[in-house]
Amino acid sequence: MNIKYFHDTDTLLLTFTGSDVVETRDLSENVLLDLDQNGDIVSITIEHARQQANMDDFSFQQVHGPAAKMV
Repeated sequence: MNIKYFHDTDTLLLTFTGSDVVETRDLSENVLLDLDQNGDIVSITIEHARQQANMDDFSFQQVHGPAAKMV
């Protein structure tokens, strides 16, 4: 996974795979979802990221161990 923030355009790009994009879907006015030929997610683009995704408070945490149970 790769995360890039473009300050000049206030755009956040989350890339999950290096697969070729064959379809882009608008999830909302500011969120685009890129899919590969199998319908798997390649990337997500968030425009106006500071407003949409609270970019001022970004953090990453990797948790090891058993997965939490969904309730």
